[in-house]
Amino acid sequence: MANYDIVTVGGGLGGAALARAMAEKGARVLVLERETAFKDRVRGEGMTTWGAAEARELGIHELVRSSCGHDLPMWENYVGPMQVLQRDIAATTPQGLPTLAFYHPEMQRTVLEAAEKAGAEVRSGVRATGISPGVTPTVTVQRNGGPAETITARLIVGADGRNSPLRKWAQFEEHQNADRLFISGVLFDGSAAPDDTVRLVSDFERGRGTIIFPQGRGRVRSYMISRADEGLRLQGAADVPRFVEEAVTSGMPGEFFDGAVAAGPLATFNGADCWVEHPYREGVALMGDAAASSDPSWGQGLSLTLRDARVLRDALLANDDWDVAGHGYASEHDRYFGVVRTVEGWLTELFYDVGPAADERRGRALGLAAEDPTRQPDTMWSGPDHTVDETMRRRLFGED
Repeated sequence: MANYDIVTVGGGLGGAALARAMAEKGARVLVLERETAFKDRVRGEGMTTWGAAEARELGIHELVRSSCGHDLPMWENYVGPMQVLQRDIAATTPQGLPTLAFYHPEMQRTVLEAAEKAGAEVRSGVRATGISPGVTPTVTVQRNGGPAETITARLIVGADGRNSPLRKWAQFEEHQNADRLFISGVLFDGSAAPDDTVRLVSDFERGRGTIIFPQGRGRVRSYMISRADEGLRLQGAADVPRFVEEAVTSGMPGEFFDGAVAAGPLATFNGADCWVEHPYREGVALMGDAAASSDPSWGQGLSLTLRDARVLRDALLANDDWDVAGHGYASEHDRYFGVVRTVEGWLTELFYDVGPAADERRGRALGLAAEDPTRQPDTMWSGPDHTVDETMRRRLFGED
């Protein structure tokens, strides 16, 4: 008999949400988390409405919302200083929920504690050092360089992030897009930005975008997106003034930063998609960024992570043969991630390509979308529960 039904390698949002959901159903779950205290890093801190709905399905939406969450009912798009969209997200999406923002370390702690309260065993400060897939897969762990321990499970879940060691140990083949966009981010306290609104400002001439996600009480996470071929990498406290300068030059109001102070690190990341095909084999499932990390410029990572947790949970609960369940999860994951990746690719081309041909295509497409909003797939807000095909692409670009 295996030591556990499920071992999750990683106790972040995905691993903890799955652990909580399965422990509630009586599964013996172990969560292995290398951190003893979650620290601030530059990463996603907002879920659009379809991700919030996945959190609701997993029973953690109100938990996060009441402990560290902040509702953002409005979304505004600007081209420089000109507003081109104001959208009530809850009123215009099928899930009927606003964007949910939060401070990531507090969210991680909240969901992991909830998993433990539901009956999952949590070991913090331990590091997985290897796995062996198979009928009864095993994972080897160590704490502070101590003796290795081998643990068996019915299912091992890799929820250990974009640079997942477990993905390599289980010999999944990785795929990655060519570099397209860089994304820089920093947390500010004391911002005067409206507390209820996500603002995206596009600078088409330079192929830039700047976003502000308020977290309440003057705290905001701001991101800047630039083309990879520009090579703009902002890192560390010394580059914060440059970040603000570039954001304001792109059209973000300067008063949003007046008096604001950086409350976390500034870092820049390559936004290229990285994924595996069919993230399950021989008793090992990958989820979240370990399975597929989409370009963070489009803010779908946390929603995809929770979709993974919910789909894997449902597959495991529906079939006593967890090998069959794992393959079912992986096939469904490939479908919805494929939709997200395809639509993100189209939108990257539409919003971030530069030059006369790009301007002409963008002017045609956005003009037609202003007359008929259904020309733009609503994947980023309403979710990936639709097909993608050439007809959809042609309508988006106004080529029909």
